[in-house]
Amino acid sequence: MSQVLQSERVRVRLPAVAPARPSWWKAVVIAGVLLWLYMPTLAHLVSQWWNDPNYSHGFFVPLFSAFVIWQERNKLSGLNPRPSWAGLLFLGFGLCVLIVGQMGAELFLSRLSLLIVLAGLIVLFLGWNFLRALIFPWAFLLLMIPVPAIVFNQITFPLQLLASKVASTTLPWMGVPVLREGNVIVLPAMALEVAEACSGIRSLMSLTTLAVIYGYLMERKVGVRVLLAGASIPIAVAANSLRIVGTGLLVQYWDPEKAQGFFHEFSGWLIFVVSLVMLYLLHHVVRIFWREESTEP
Repeated sequence: MSQVLQSERVRVRLPAVAPARPSWWKAVVIAGVLLWLYMPTLAHLVSQWWNDPNYSHGFFVPLFSAFVIWQERNKLSGLNPRPSWAGLLFLGFGLCVLIVGQMGAELFLSRLSLLIVLAGLIVLFLGWNFLRALIFPWAFLLLMIPVPAIVFNQITFPLQLLASKVASTTLPWMGVPVLREGNVIVLPAMALEVAEACSGIRSLMSLTTLAVIYGYLMERKVGVRVLLAGASIPIAVAANSLRIVGTGLLVQYWDPEKAQGFFHEFSGWLIFVVSLVMLYLLHHVVRIFWREESTEP
């Protein structure tokens, strides 16, 4: 009887432990501090997405990252938080990058610091396992940050020369005599300048972003996803060269004014659609060969 009474006493004395609830107020405070620190940076970033056609795809990047996190919510809920003080190093480094960017008026550093700070907060409050689980949506956010102007110019000018070389090589096969001077293609009817807007950098950035999204949604193999993202670069370059060739044909055989007017703008959208079709066809070809290799003994 004494043992039974003792066990009953233990049962009565032990209070019920309430399940731990997430501290939402901490998340609200942290979000408020981040918004206070990065409000000017984010406002300028959104303004550049809206006004610069080269980076209009930036609106879709954070939305898709949020969608990926929501898709992985069951996996994330099964992870055990293991906060690490190493996150303070990331946090301090990110804030230093922000200060340097603000003092030097370097927008790229100020925007990049936000991603570093986010990584530091994840490690500090949740742990390295959560950062590894969120590495893809976190890294995808890099595509929303416009590259520095010095890097942008180093990319666009070679693309201009490449597009003009391909057009000046292809047009003579179709009976159009061409004289190329740098990025200027001299036709019998008029001279065409492959300007910065016609370099293909706009379609290159947008197509790369869409290729990553398409690979995530339509393919499970990581190798194929990487292949599709890498293939978006030559596809965009080839499609833009095709656009220059088409413009040259319209100038020579139809009307130069119409070729540089509505049809020039419309061809940009048309070539982008062609790029998406080429990416889709490449995916199907890769899946066929991948399936054949996997079925071999």
